[in-house]
Amino acid sequence: MDYVSIRYVTKKPKLKNPILIEGLPGIGNVGKLAVEHLIDSTKSIKFAELYSKDFPPQVFINTDGTIELVKNEFYYWNAKKKNQRDLVLLTGDYQGLSSHGQYELVEKILDVAEECGVKEMFTLGGYGLGHEIKDPKVLCATTDKYLVKTMKKHGAIFKKNEPGGGIVGASGLILGLGKLRGLQGTCLMGETPGYLVDPKSAKAVLKILMEITNVEINLSALEKKAKEIEHIAHQLKEMENLSKEKSEELKYIG
Repeated sequence: MDYVSIRYVTKKPKLKNPILIEGLPGIGNVGKLAVEHLIDSTKSIKFAELYSKDFPPQVFINTDGTIELVKNEFYYWNAKKKNQRDLVLLTGDYQGLSSHGQYELVEKILDVAEECGVKEMFTLGGYGLGHEIKDPKVLCATTDKYLVKTMKKHGAIFKKNEPGGGIVGASGLILGLGKLRGLQGTCLMGETPGYLVDPKSAKAVLKILMEITNVEINLSALEKKAKEIEHIAHQLKEMENLSKEKSEELKYIG
C-alpha cells in the first residue's frame, strides 16, 4: 500500500463541469455533518475510497461483526437541472495525523478531483468561538478576490479585521495547494462553540451552499439533531453548575 492509496469501487464517473465539496472531521464536525447530509439527501453514489498510512492505526467494527479500515470516501452526483452542476463530494473518518501526511492526503484528493474535471472547490468547516451561539454566521475565505464579493452576495461574511488568521487542516490546504494547480475555491466556515458536534452550524453552511449550487435539500434532519445537541449541552451545563455548587459547599464546610 502506498502512503496514500485510492481504491475505485465503481468506474470513474464522467462528469460535466463538476464542483468538489469537501467535508472532513474538524471543529464541531461542521463540514463532515454538512457533506454527509448532502450525500444522503441527494442519494449520491460512492465511486472511490482513500486510504492513508497517516490515519490512526485502527479499524472500525461494523454492526455485523466485520471490520473496516478507516478511510475517506468520494461520491458523485449528476445535475438534474440546467442551473445546476455535477458534484464530487468528499467526506471520511479522519484527516492526516502529521503535517507530511496531511500534504500527501490533500495532493491525492486534488489528483482525483482533477481527474474528474474539477476546476472549482468548496471546503466546509467550523469557526470555533468557544461559546454558545444562537444564530451562527458563515465566514468565508477564497482563492480569488472576486469570489469574496460573490460569497458576500450569498450571505457569507469576510472578517478582514483578523490579520494573521489561518485555516488549519484539509479545508485550508485543499484551497492553497489547489490554487497552485490553477483551481479556484472557497472555504465556508460556520460559527460554532467547537466543543460539541454542531448540526446547527452545518445547517447554516448548507443553506448558503444550496443557494450557490442551486441544489435544494431538506434540512429538517439537521434541525432535529440540533435540538438533540442543545438538550445535551443544557444537561452538561446543569451538571457543571451542580458540580460547582457542591464544590462551594465543601469549601464552606472545610
